[in-house]
Amino acid sequence: MSSFSQRHGYSGQAKEITIRDDAPESIRVVAFNKASSLGLSGHALRDIVCDALRKRPDPDNWSEGNVWREAEYLFYECDWFRVYDIIEAFYRALVKRDESLVGDPFDDNFHQKADRFHEAINKAFLEEGIGWQLVKGQIVARGDEGFQEAVKTAASQLNKNQRPTAAGHIQCAVRALSERPRANTPGAVSHATNAVECVLHDITGQEMTLGGYLDKYPQLFHPALKKALNGVYGYASDAGARHGREGKAPSFDEAQFAVTTCAATCTLLTAMNPKKEEEEEFSW
Repeated sequence: MSSFSQRHGYSGQAKEITIRDDAPESIRVVAFNKASSLGLSGHALRDIVCDALRKRPDPDNWSEGNVWREAEYLFYECDWFRVYDIIEAFYRALVKRDESLVGDPFDDNFHQKADRFHEAINKAFLEEGIGWQLVKGQIVARGDEGFQEAVKTAASQLNKNQRPTAAGHIQCAVRALSERPRANTPGAVSHATNAVECVLHDITGQEMTLGGYLDKYPQLFHPALKKALNGVYGYASDAGARHGREGKAPSFDEAQFAVTTCAATCTLLTAMNPKKEEEEEFSW
């Protein structure tokens, strides 16, 4: 039976993202208690937590209740980024448990408990304003709605149009933003601009930097888009994202903006220049 807040639409509402470099107690409560309620024993929980933290289980603890409390204490006291490592491990353990109990990947109940854990974690991330999400068993960066839609659409359209290298750069940009304990913001911006360069190379048949394409092929860009991309390219170079300049790195929000802009650009360029089954020679 659904709760009052669920029935009346009060739960599940996304809050503004305010937390990235932390794993507040509310998330630890959801993760640990949900994993336990879905069937992971105290011994299983302790094995997972101790393995992630490189801790030796207390040999004097052997009863289920004491083992459960030992695992709980370690989980609540560990560094925030270890919490996300452990959440991933909880998910993998639940997947294995589902497989052992069901054994048939076409069964409707296959991965049922892992899916319930996945849903509970992501709901908590949304409601607590935490900038992470659990996707296919991995904790990755979650941005605002515009960021999420831009990268998802870009990756989908690029793959559909047989531009997997560009799609791969978009995915690498998201993974760079997801690195723990510190996001690889220069890497994210570099991969994002590389994605645009890949699309432009495929369209023009010529290999150059984004700045070079903007100068040589102005016909490909609306003036406003050209101005925005010039700004992104200049910023990427100045912030050290392109050439590894020491002592400078984009902030997370700046890198997210660059990735969003480049992802949307890839989608637009692909829509305006779809790949044909028989490639025609590009000329201006």
